[in-house]
Amino acid sequence: MSLARLRLARTEGVGPALHRRLLARHGSAEAALEALGPRAHPHDGALREMETLSAMGARLIFQDDADYPPLLALIEDAPLVLAAQGSLSPLRQRGVAVVGARNASGIARRFAEDLADALAVRGIAVISGLARGIDAGAHAGALRSGTTIAAIAGGLDRPYPRENAALQARIVAEGGLVLSEAPLGTAPLARHFPRRNRIVAGLSLGVVVIEAALQSGTLITARLAAEAGRELFAVPGSPLDPRCRGSNDLIRRGARLTETAEDVLAFLPEAPAALPILRLAELPETPPEAMEEAPPETGASAQVLEMIGATPIAVDELGRRCQLSASQLSAILLELELAGRIETLPGNRVALA
Repeated sequence: MSLARLRLARTEGVGPALHRRLLARHGSAEAALEALGPRAHPHDGALREMETLSAMGARLIFQDDADYPPLLALIEDAPLVLAAQGSLSPLRQRGVAVVGARNASGIARRFAEDLADALAVRGIAVISGLARGIDAGAHAGALRSGTTIAAIAGGLDRPYPRENAALQARIVAEGGLVLSEAPLGTAPLARHFPRRNRIVAGLSLGVVVIEAALQSGTLITARLAAEAGRELFAVPGSPLDPRCRGSNDLIRRGARLTETAEDVLAFLPEAPAALPILRLAELPETPPEAMEEAPPETGASAQVLEMIGATPIAVDELGRRCQLSASQLSAILLELELAGRIETLPGNRVALA
């Protein structure tokens, strides 16, 4: 049964919404695969992935599994399946994300380490994206006294950046957890990072932002956290430092000013709020090209965006005009939607936001 669920989740063009429709229509993953016929993900490919994960000491967690993170399941486009390496115990703790600039100042990285340490010693699982800078500092600090969860953009076998490969291995070895939505072998391309960011936000009861420029991928995580009704915290920085303008602006817009772990714990709920803390429109736009340091994108995103206007257009029609595969178009549309550039409308249509 797990093999069938993996094949369905890995089938090109089958995202969370279509996955739900297929299961509702056909009743099981096996029946849905039969209906898809040759379009379904190959049996042998899924079997190899499962065998390789097992050899790595990793496993798959599906949406309907008891171990699937309950907070993550609340977001609209929750991953169909996660590859998990390490201990699942951190998923049973309250989690706080600590995120920020890749080119962080030395003092900001030390602050991230100390804050993560102070949260971890109080039983909080510290969550981040295993990027250089603030992310790496947060993971390392949490491991001093507790545990951490890393959500990565590529496959479990593709650490990124390479300099953090040892840190990824250390997280696994010291009781932490590394999660990936991507199949093994997936390179961490720029379009994958917004999807990684939604996992970081979705796993967390609150998100702490340390040093974020006005045009940065960190603000995507902040926006997703606000949309999901999670608490948003920001550490103030010098107004003369461009790396602090985004995080300072978050405070101006209502994020909780944070200087110590107590500032976080005082407002950390047991469960997410019923309504978003900040409206999505209140947070600044983040252009797709500023999201993460990663291998360069092609011009496909710009091509797709150019064909979307204020008048809704059907996704199928957009695909025909752009001559992109369903999976390529789906990934680009998700990236544009998470960046606040487009919105998805009923009837499988999109329009400029």
